[in-house]
Amino acid sequence: MKIFLAQQNYHIGNFESNTEKICCAIDLAKKDGADLIVFSELSVCGYPPRDFLEFNDFINKCNEAIDIIRKHADTIGVIVGAPDRNTVKEGKDLFNAAYFLYNKEIKGIAHKTCLPTYDVFDEYRYFEPAYHWNVIEFKGKKLAITICEDIWNLGDNPLYRICPMDKLMEQQPDLMINISASPFDYTHEQDRKAIIKANVVKYKLPMFYCNGVGSQTEIVFDGASLVFDKNANLCGQLPMFQSKLEGFVLNDDGSIDGPIITQAKDVPDTDLNPIGLDEHLNIADIHDALVMGIKDYFGKMGFSKAILGSSGGIDSAVTLALACTALGSENVRAILMPSQYSTGHSVSDAEQLSKNLNNPYDIVPIKNIYDSFLSELKPIFKDLPFSLAEENIQSRSRGNLLMAIANKFGYILLNTSNKSELATGYGTLYGDMAGGIGVLGDCYKMQVYALAAYINRDKEIIPTNIITKAPSAELRPGQKDADSLPDYAILDKILYQYIERRQGPNEIKAQGFDAALVDRVLKMVNLNEYKRNQFCPIIRVSPKAFGVGRRVPIVGKYLS
Repeated sequence: MKIFLAQQNYHIGNFESNTEKICCAIDLAKKDGADLIVFSELSVCGYPPRDFLEFNDFINKCNEAIDIIRKHADTIGVIVGAPDRNTVKEGKDLFNAAYFLYNKEIKGIAHKTCLPTYDVFDEYRYFEPAYHWNVIEFKGKKLAITICEDIWNLGDNPLYRICPMDKLMEQQPDLMINISASPFDYTHEQDRKAIIKANVVKYKLPMFYCNGVGSQTEIVFDGASLVFDKNANLCGQLPMFQSKLEGFVLNDDGSIDGPIITQAKDVPDTDLNPIGLDEHLNIADIHDALVMGIKDYFGKMGFSKAILGSSGGIDSAVTLALACTALGSENVRAILMPSQYSTGHSVSDAEQLSKNLNNPYDIVPIKNIYDSFLSELKPIFKDLPFSLAEENIQSRSRGNLLMAIANKFGYILLNTSNKSELATGYGTLYGDMAGGIGVLGDCYKMQVYALAAYINRDKEIIPTNIITKAPSAELRPGQKDADSLPDYAILDKILYQYIERRQGPNEIKAQGFDAALVDRVLKMVNLNEYKRNQFCPIIRVSPKAFGVGRRVPIVGKYLS
C-alpha cells in the first residue's frame, strides 16, 4: 500500500485556502499512484480554532469543505481532520474527528478520545471524548486511526482513563495512523519519536504520523512527520518547518520500502526533559521556529512590513536579524532613538547592524521630547530626585515614536523583550513592552546570546561589540542590567527551574542556589504578572511560555 503524508501549513478559518491545499495534495498523490493520503489534525479549519468552534456557521463551513474534498477522494483514500457534530446529544456538541473518505463518500469517522487541557491546549472546552472505537477497513487493511494526544496515553502514569489504541487492538488492526497538531518546543521532537516508538513497540504495528506545520499566532507547529515500521525502525521523517508531500510503501509484513533512517535501538526511548537550562540546546531549531513565527504572523494577518526600535543591544539586534530573514530586509525598518544617556557606540553599533543586514533605518533622537516631558512635569515632580519615573518617560517616548511611525506607514511593531526581562518585570509598560508580537519573549537572555552566535555562524552579521558589551537599558548615566538584576547566567537557571520545571523555592534552593537570591527572583516573577498579562502574544519555543499556556493569578500571595 502506498501511503502519502501531507504536511501542510493551514490558516485558521481560511476554508478556501485550506481546502485548495488539501485537494491539490490529493490530486498530486493520485498522479503518483497513492492508495491513501493522510492530513493533520483539524486540517480543514486549522488548529487551534478555539471559540470559532462555538459558531454554527464555522462548523457548516467545515462540512462544506469536507463535501468538496470527498469529491477528490475517488480512487484514493483520504484521512482529513475536521470537527464532527455530536448527534447523540449527550455531552458537548462536537467531536474532534478524523474523516475517512473514499469513492467520493464518507466511509468512516474516528473521534479523538484524549482531549488535552494542559499548557496551550483547551480541547475539553469544546469537544466530547469518543464513545466508540472502530478500525476502518481499506484495501484489505484494517486502519487504527487516532488523533494526536490519543497516542500519548502510555506509561505508568497515564493522563487519561482510556487508551484508545488498547480498544482498537481488540479488532486486530494492521497499521496505526495518527493525525496530529503537535506544537514545537525545543525538547519536543525527541518526545515525539520516543512516544511513537513506545506505541510501535507495545502494539507491534507500523505507525504513520502526520503533523501540521506553520505558526498560528503564538503557537508554532514544526511538522517533522514520522513513519515507523513494525520493528520500531524510523523509516521516514519529513522536514521541520516546511510543507512537504511524501509517499511511502507499506509492505504486507509491516516493513517500509527504502532505507532505514534510524535503527530502533538508536531511536530515543525517553522524553527529553532537561533538568537544567542548556542555552545552546537545539538553537538552530529555535531560530527556525522564530523565523516561521514572524513570517506566518505577518503573512496570515495580511501584514508585510515590520518596525522595531534598534538600540545597539543584543535583543533588538537578534530580533532585527530574525525579522529580516523572515520578511526580507527591505520590509523591516529600524528606528534608532538615542537619548542623552545613550553611548556613542550604541548608535554606531545599531547603524552597522542595519548596514550588514541592508535594512532601512532612521535616527530619531529623543532628548528634546524627553526634556519637554520633564519641563511640563516640573510643577508636579518639583525637586524630587531622579527615579524610575524619569527612566520610564524615555522608554514610553520611544514607544510613542515607534507606534506613530507604524500607524503612519502601516508597519507592525516587533517587541524585543526577552524572557528573563519579562519574568522579572525589567521592562516598561506602554514603552519597550509595546508591540504586535513578541519575538524573543520565550528565550532567556543566555539563549539570545546563543541565537546571536548562530546568526553569525558563517559571517559577522551582528557586530561583535553588540555581543560582547555589558547589557544596558541606557536610561541613566552608566546604567547596566546588572545594577537591577542578578547575573543572567545565574538568573536564567533559577527562572528555568521555576517556570519550565515548576520547582518551588525550597526545591530550587536545594539545588545549591543562594537562598536569598532565589527568594528575590521568585518574588520579582510573581509581582510582575500584571505586566505580562498586558503583553502582546509571544512566539512559543519552550515547554512553558508566558501567555496562553501559563495561567498564574495576577493577585496572589504565593511567594510574594
